[in-house]
Amino acid sequence: MSLLQSGRPVPAAQGRSLRRAAVQSARPCRVIPGGRAAVRADAAAAIASPAVTVEEVSPGIETTNDKNVHGTAGSVVVEQPGLKRATTLRNIMFVTSEVAPWSKTGGLADVLGSLPFALAERGHRVMVVAPRYAPYDGPKDTGARVTLLGHAEVGYFHQQIKGVDFVFVDHPSYPRPGGLYSDANGVYGDNQFRFSLLTLAAMEAPFFLELPVPPQQQDPPRSPTAIAAAEAAAAAAAAAAKAANGSGAATAAAIAEIQAEVAADSSVPRTKYGQDIMFVANDWHTSLIPVYLAAKYRPHGVYGNARAIVAIHNLRHQGVFPPYTYESLGLPPHWYGCLEWQYPPHQRQGSWAEEGRSVNHLKAGLTTADRVVTVSAGYAEEIKTYLGGWGMEGIIAARDPVLNGIVNGIDTDEWNPSIDPHLPANYDMTNFVEGKAKCKMELQRELGLPVNEHIPMVAFIGRLDPQKGADILLEAAQQLLRHNNVQLVCLGSGNKDLEDGLRWLESEFKDRARGWVGFNVPFSHKLTAAADILLMPSRFEPCGLNQLYAMRYGTVPVAHKTGGLRDTVIDFNPWAQEGTGWTYTSCDAQGLLHAVGMALLTYNNHKEDFRKLQLRGMTREASWDGAAQQYEQIIDWAFMDPPYCR
Repeated sequence: MSLLQSGRPVPAAQGRSLRRAAVQSARPCRVIPGGRAAVRADAAAAIASPAVTVEEVSPGIETTNDKNVHGTAGSVVVEQPGLKRATTLRNIMFVTSEVAPWSKTGGLADVLGSLPFALAERGHRVMVVAPRYAPYDGPKDTGARVTLLGHAEVGYFHQQIKGVDFVFVDHPSYPRPGGLYSDANGVYGDNQFRFSLLTLAAMEAPFFLELPVPPQQQDPPRSPTAIAAAEAAAAAAAAAAKAANGSGAATAAAIAEIQAEVAADSSVPRTKYGQDIMFVANDWHTSLIPVYLAAKYRPHGVYGNARAIVAIHNLRHQGVFPPYTYESLGLPPHWYGCLEWQYPPHQRQGSWAEEGRSVNHLKAGLTTADRVVTVSAGYAEEIKTYLGGWGMEGIIAARDPVLNGIVNGIDTDEWNPSIDPHLPANYDMTNFVEGKAKCKMELQRELGLPVNEHIPMVAFIGRLDPQKGADILLEAAQQLLRHNNVQLVCLGSGNKDLEDGLRWLESEFKDRARGWVGFNVPFSHKLTAAADILLMPSRFEPCGLNQLYAMRYGTVPVAHKTGGLRDTVIDFNPWAQEGTGWTYTSCDAQGLLHAVGMALLTYNNHKEDFRKLQLRGMTREASWDGAAQQYEQIIDWAFMDPPYCR
């Protein structure tokens, strides 16, 4: 049986030949030869190790990675003992505006910091490309320099972690003193340029970045023992670098650094990703990938066998800009209609939007992608409706045959109550009742609440804004605290009025409410473990992660039945002894109060049923491996047909 039951295309003729010659005009850039820093070059010479340089790409692009060391892209590979190898291996590139742990504003970064590892573990060659917002520790300058959009020179920094190539595009427009996309004065005025530049830089990388093939993805894969030995040698070389002192210390450190690289992959050749590649664009920031494929590359025989998936993490953000900005994107004039967007009359405001005219990046990606993915099946259905489509419902409904929802996984190593270093008491499914009681009482002491393991603790963790239903929470909280013997602990920041409401709630109910305005990772872990019930009153929630964390920690979610919440929180059925929580359909304070009232009734009067609820949540499969297998199936479907937009 298929992992996914909807959206399967009818296979078309396969094995289409790929023209390799291309004229220089097809390339929206030129490559400037470069090398490592001088000290690294000196060090390389000192140990007689040739430095890796990037040669200028000739007008005739030769794809050296059509046949990689680990097998031809798309080839069938025999399952290897002890490794979760996919049947068909692919070259996969994720392009994103943020990736954890380097840059993060929300769930997008978490997905890109986890899913690629799951795919790499299954044998795929995976690259993640993101902006270099800061001088990160770890990623090293490749020496490659590329000029894009006629004037913007970018560099590439690289680090390979657990078989995944993380590539960071370096340009002066990325580092900012404020946030990734905005500061106190609003969104940055050059965001369109910043992320169009990122998109093109990512699409050029497979042609000239020669990166080491990870040991797990070689054919045959290197054994865990061999990998561990190489890592130990690298660690020893790194220690030697730290010990270097006195004159020549910089060169000595660079020598040790290169020795570490050599020790880690001395027998591994460096290869390019080449043209047989699956691009995965994430949200509006990189959704022009399928447009550039069709308008800039394929007309000249480049990327003829590549495919593109557009992944929607939040449809609300679409990348809408004035129509005159189209000229800055490096696209042919006749492609303007692909991006043209007419605002509905009730959304029109100010200058260029008065007539509803604009260019919409996400709309262009959705209409040209080979496949479209969202972060849950429920959200995939909602965005086809007027209420959930944000004006895009017609476009998305038209792409329904290639639309699929895949629920996010979670990092089951970071979110594991049996080994979580942030918890005062670790626990698992055999002792979760005692473990959670200890965590609750310790948090009560820390927050100055009455210490009593029998008082139900209700939690909220999330942004304080209307999307997350924080205003609904504050309205319901007053009745909840006045009429129930319960403790409410909230963690979050956002809208100033809602932050003030949280502070007022704590002052009004001193012995039963606490509000932490801000965000703290250790505290979020402690609260997830200590709470009995987690509230998620989101008005819309593409996937949601907190309910997944909560269930893994034996905390029962109460959630509005929307998006990914309705896919992951199964309503409690006391007669069938099924379910993992409670959901409600009326998105208001009364709907929330009714659902949490049922949860409290079960907690207080039906302890055994509540314990079984907790246990079912803890045993729910939440790793990324299932999502990775579903992505594999969608990628296979995409390659069954010719490119959607040629």
